[in-house]
Amino acid sequence: MTNAHDLSLFVMVVEAESFNKAAQLAQISTPALSKKITKLEKELGVQLLYRTTRRLSLTEAGKALYHHARGINQQVNLAISSVSNFSDELSGVIKMTVPTISGELLLAQAVAEFCQLHPKVTVEMRLENEFVDLVKEGIDLAIRTGVLEDSSLIAKPLLQSNWVVCCAPAYIKRCGEPQGIDELIAHNCLAYTYQTKGAHDWRFLVNGIEQTVKINGNFSTNNAQALRQAALVGSGIVYVPRCSVYQDLLKGDLVELLTDFKPRSLGIYAVYPYTRYQPEKIRCLIEHIATAYQNHYYYF
Repeated sequence: MTNAHDLSLFVMVVEAESFNKAAQLAQISTPALSKKITKLEKELGVQLLYRTTRRLSLTEAGKALYHHARGINQQVNLAISSVSNFSDELSGVIKMTVPTISGELLLAQAVAEFCQLHPKVTVEMRLENEFVDLVKEGIDLAIRTGVLEDSSLIAKPLLQSNWVVCCAPAYIKRCGEPQGIDELIAHNCLAYTYQTKGAHDWRFLVNGIEQTVKINGNFSTNNAQALRQAALVGSGIVYVPRCSVYQDLLKGDLVELLTDFKPRSLGIYAVYPYTRYQPEKIRCLIEHIATAYQNHYYYF
């Protein structure tokens, strides 16, 4: 007899566009998932999916079933969330994704402390800079920096991340120090390419008006720590989140440049899919993370 769990697995396969990915989300083996979908097709007496070695596609019957079944996971989550607040003790699994810099700087420790406070909660934390699809990948919570474009997600502001232009004293000794943003074009500027845009276009506010300088340099990377290391050995000038070089600036290993100009500032947000009843464990984790950011505001 067809049950809600089998329909939920079918929806996972459709949305993941892969048996392997759906099996990982469902935490079962790929062959076991394939058997369940085959069993579902047999019980319904129709073929739901066209399977090839490269891709999956829905049959007409599959499209009809998906249209009606896709809300099942959401309804199950709503049902669980609606009663979760009646429990005095937090429990369950939280899957989250966080930026590499914040993850290494403070979030790994903050989340580990949260797990100590709530031993029945398990947190699976991924460190990555890509803006992954939270719903498709089954992510409960994301910490994101920058402009948020997906209006279907809920975003809670945590802090502003201020950026800084800096370099090593050795670079200044060798190449001089730029006194204005226009002088950057004559320097070896190292690009931080993890950004969706702006890696080679450095933006500043001058008298309240945004100005952009197109930089050139002989090194670029999508990793903040790699960029920091290149700056520390005197390779060139970098434009990075202050938190990634805070200790280096404090020790004098890096020197802040162009202090008369206002660099970029990006919001840091806790982001999660819309749900009518937010699970208490997610709310508490967001509050814990917000406190951790506030306690380290000076890094930013």
